Amino acid sequence: MASSREYLNYILEQLSGLEDVSYKAMMGEYIIYYRGKIAGGIYDDRFMVKDVEPAEKMMPDAELRLPYEGARKMLLVDNVEDRDFLTRLFEAMYDELPAPKKK
Repeated sequence: MASSREYLNYILEQLSGLEDVSYKAMMGEYIIYYRGKIAGGIYDDRFMVKDVEPAEKMMPDAELRLPYEGARKMLLVDNVEDRDFLTRLFEAMYDELPAPKKK
């Protein structure tokens, strides 16, 4: 099942307190970038972030889920209504996110 454009717009609005958030559509889903690094994505209308230590600490009860078959598990964000939390989450995660691959 592909993710809806409406859910993408909702998540982007929730992240609007951050500068340099972007996305890329990929096979009906959306990859979310923060300051040039992949932070997470929207898969089947579920917002997930990379499984990095700061995210685990901020969401100790978050479920690890597969975004799609063959992918690494990601943390399911269930607190998408709280903009301040999402801002703090992305800021905390940034240094632990892998650098973009050179093309």
